[in-house]
Amino acid sequence: MHNDDLGTLYTQSEFDSPLDRTGTESGAENASPPDPEAMLLLLDAPETPQRVLAARAFCEIRDDRAIPKLIALLGDACPLVRVSAAYALGRNTSAEAVDPLITSLKDWNGYVRKGVVWALGNCRDRRAVAPLIDALKTDISAVRLWAASSLGQLSKLGYESIVGVVPPLIEGLRNDSISAVRSNCAWALGQLCRELPSNAVYAGAIDALLEALEEDQDMGVREDARSSLLRVGDPRGLQAIEDLEREGWL
Repeated sequence: MHNDDLGTLYTQSEFDSPLDRTGTESGAENASPPDPEAMLLLLDAPETPQRVLAARAFCEIRDDRAIPKLIALLGDACPLVRVSAAYALGRNTSAEAVDPLITSLKDWNGYVRKGVVWALGNCRDRRAVAPLIDALKTDISAVRLWAASSLGQLSKLGYESIVGVVPPLIEGLRNDSISAVRSNCAWALGQLCRELPSNAVYAGAIDALLEALEEDQDMGVREDARSSLLRVGDPRGLQAIEDLEREGWL
């Protein structure tokens, strides 16, 4: 298991969106969009700040020409470049980026791994299933949180992929020590259940959501379990929600 903590500090902000530290979301509304031609050139710049700037720009710009350069930057010596490249590949998704992103899950830096699991979820590729499950089980909490969300984004990959994803998400929902991780597991199970037939795997996921709804000590987790049950529309879930509301528990 990874024992680093995204560097040296561990705060609630580590659970924010994977784009939270790229500088592309705040204050960007009134700014002119980056020039793709200029940013493509800067991806090869010898100066580290220029490479960071260019990689961050491709969190806004979608341009297939950047993909090979961004893949190469996953191996950059600077963690800020690597994390920015990972986020950018989550915007500029490509089948060619999946294996390099999976390799980057071994990065020593937690911020990089956090961006990588987010990017892999956006890629929606079967190759990412097993690595994301491993991240959910073994990585630090901020990475586990985004691994859970990314697994929920794989719902369209088909039954063979989904059936292997549900058990680790159930385990995370029941046992993870961090409430934010449990909440994302609840959300992901709701996404997957919508694509499952009514079988034992589906029933097990609903059981876990009902258990979280009724027993989790964190209100946020209970609310996310409730939202997932409502989204799925399972009769047992709807009845349980109605009963709990009648009793004043929700």
